[in-house]
Order: sequence, then structure tokens, then C-alpha cells
Amino acid sequence: MNYNTLMQKLPKKFFERDAVTVAKDLLGCVLEKDGVSGMIVETEAYSDDEASHAFTKTPRSILMHETHGHAYVYFTYGMHYCFNVTCDKKKPGAVLIRALLPLDGVSKMKKRRDMTDEKNLTNGPGKLTQALAINKTDNGTEIGEHIKIYHYKKFAPKHILSTPRIGISKAIDLHWRFLVQDPESRE
Repeated sequence: MNYNTLMQKLPKKFFERDAVTVAKDLLGCVLEKDGVSGMIVETEAYSDDEASHAFTKTPRSILMHETHGHAYVYFTYGMHYCFNVTCDKKKPGAVLIRALLPLDGVSKMKKRRDMTDEKNLTNGPGKLTQALAINKTDNGTEIGEHIKIYHYKKFAPKHILSTPRIGISKAIDLHWRFLVQDPESRE
């Protein structure tokens, strides 16, 4: 699908806001790289809290401190890339994209993931980066260059679930994981 003509690309100003707001507002947007895309259905917000890479300023986390609207890609568990979008003009922030609903390029996704089960193609941060071929070379690039995000669908708050983030042991009281309970619903 040609998203450039059908949907509005998110402006850089969208990413100036705090991580929690951006994480919620990314739900229903389309993430696209090289004609392969999916609708964002799960996110996690990170700021300067103890569970965040930005809690301590390091060469890896500097993007979270100094940019907004850029790809923050890192390798985790020695086997997976995770894709985040930096945000918050006033303090460190990023949103981890945790899951997508596949839209276009599904055959490429299946080949890249070496699987046929569409339900499990992009239902995790490592899975979606593999399906969209997002890797360390994308780290630091501005959203809109190689990786694009477009407005697509808006979900009513009643369709968005907020839970603690996954796989962390600090700041577990923050319910900064957001997911769409029914991706087919509309406001």
C-alpha cells in the first residue's frame, strides 16, 4: 500500500511529547519499512525511571536524552533487536514498539521469520524487528527516512489496556505498557 498518498506521516512535533502520551497515541499507527508494514497494537513507555536505559546517561542511551523522533535500536539477550522511537523534548524518553498487526508485505515477513503462522509474525519486539528487517543500522536515523510511521486508526480509551511493563524488575508500579484489546474496534 502506498501510505505516502493515503495517510499522513507523523510530524516530528508528535514525538516532542512525553513518552506515556506518545506510547498511547502510537497505538493504531502504521509502522513501515521498505513496503513491509503493520499497525502498532502494543507499546511501552520509558522516561528517566529506574527501568529505563536513560536512567543513567551512557553512549547507548544518549539518543533518549538528546533526540525525539529518532529510531533507538538495541540488541538484547544476545539475539534480538528492539525498536524504540525517541520522544520528549524536555527530558529523556522513548517508546518501545512491542507488537504489530501485519498489514503489507506479509510474505516477506514470513520469509524473514522463516514461518507461516501469521498470528505470531510480529507479536513481540524481537519478532517485529526481524519481520521488518529493523536492525542496528537503523539506530539513530530520523523517523521518516528509512522507517516511517503514519496515522491510521484511532482507538477509544475503553479499547486500550494499561499494564506494568514486561521483563523489568524496577519501577514495576508504573503501568506504562499499552495494548489494544480489539484491533478491529474504532472510536
